[in-house]
Amino acid sequence: MVVIGEKFPEVEVNTTFGKIKLPEHFTKEGKWFVLFSHPADFTPVCTTEFYAMQKRAEEFRKLGVEPIGLSVDQVFSHLKWAEWIKETLGEEITFPIIADDRGDLAEALGMIPSGSTQTARAVFVVDDKGTIRAIVYYPAEVGRDWDEVLRLVKALKTSDEKGVALPHKWPNNELIGDRGIVSPAGTVDQIKEREEAKARGEIECYDWWFCHKKI
Repeated sequence: MVVIGEKFPEVEVNTTFGKIKLPEHFTKEGKWFVLFSHPADFTPVCTTEFYAMQKRAEEFRKLGVEPIGLSVDQVFSHLKWAEWIKETLGEEITFPIIADDRGDLAEALGMIPSGSTQTARAVFVVDDKGTIRAIVYYPAEVGRDWDEVLRLVKALKTSDEKGVALPHKWPNNELIGDRGIVSPAGTVDQIKEREEAKARGEIECYDWWFCHKKI
């Protein structure tokens, strides 16, 4: 089972868009990707998730991020389900869905819960270097919130760009709004640096270990 900070395994997968190599398919174009698994095609909760992801697919793409789904169903099942979603719900699925019918990738990523043969609702956020930046798991009985995954991706990219940490519910935090958190001081000298930066108006602090700034 992989963990945050590791490289995504190099694999070739069968999808509704043909065979592709991961993570190369996305990283060669400088893109991030969000790989998300679902328990099974033609199930109600999964259908709501795919409909909702498609509604937000362009928001992800504006961030340079591509969605890609996965389950242990075969590719013809994915194709028929996507067709049903288009005909019945009016949304054409524009991202690939992996047919991991032997469960090899799901096993490698730890997507299959104990005592189950189906994939959990796992989410892997992978950056343009092929590094796993975030992992989220939901049980089969609870659907995910793609707006939160969008927020997560935006926060990761902002953290990389600005060199800050982001607070709870950023950019709508109850204490500091959309500001970024400066890394806590780890030495006496850094405490002094934080105090000097505060005096210059560059940062604001509740204390030397909790400082924040505009980003």
